[in-house]
Amino acid sequence: MGTVNKKYIIRAKPDRVFDYLTHPLKIERWSGSSAEMDVKEGSTFSLWEGSIHGINRKISRSQIVQDWKEKTWKDYSRVTMNLTAGDKKEITELELIHENIPEASVDSINQGWDEYYFNPLIDLVENED
Repeated sequence: MGTVNKKYIIRAKPDRVFDYLTHPLKIERWSGSSAEMDVKEGSTFSLWEGSIHGINRKISRSQIVQDWKEKTWKDYSRVTMNLTAGDKKEITELELIHENIPEASVDSINQGWDEYYFNPLIDLVENED
């Protein structure tokens, strides 16, 4: 099993970034696909027409922890997103830790976090009025 660690600097307040990570209509705007999401711990989520789904284990304004699975995977992986305010309060430092990824999927997951998840999210959250 593999792990992906990434850090993103986002020019928006942590509360705004949190909303774009957890509100279904905002997720749909940056992902271009239907999303099911709830901020209750223990709730389920589904992204990209169900190709990614899982369980929200912990959701707070500073940390999101999810059991996360692609359709073809046997077991769940663990995604942790830590959101902190940067030196300037208008900046979010987001640390992503994705653990227990099947070895054959590590490279595509690493690329996918940038290409399909955070690059579109950052573009929208930083440029939307």
